[in-house]
Amino acid sequence: MDGKRQLKIARQIQKDLGEMFQLRGMAAYKGAMITVSEVRISPDLSIAKVYLSIFPSDRAKETLEQVVSETKTMRAEFGKKVRHQLRTVPELHFYIDETLEKLAHIDELLKK
Repeated sequence: MDGKRQLKIARQIQKDLGEMFQLRGMAAYKGAMITVSEVRISPDLSIAKVYLSIFPSDRAKETLEQVVSETKTMRAEFGKKVRHQLRTVPELHFYIDETLEKLAHIDELLKK
């Protein structure tokens, strides 16, 4: 069960990273649009699992690899934003959010 502080920090990370992806633009990721769909943070606030929704989904893996390669700079940029709110900046671990694809697959199965 997540505490209030965990949820508040997770929402803040989601908002800030979403803005960072938006400022970088689609051109930085070869035309892929990235949305931060969910953030889960560990109880000790040291690790943040960031789930990304990437459109078009056929470029998801290569876009995720690019985002992972930029993790260090993104964490530093994020740290500058939250340096007065958080004692330590959490490690960022990025994952592809596949819930939309799963929903589409289930919907397709139900139509048969």
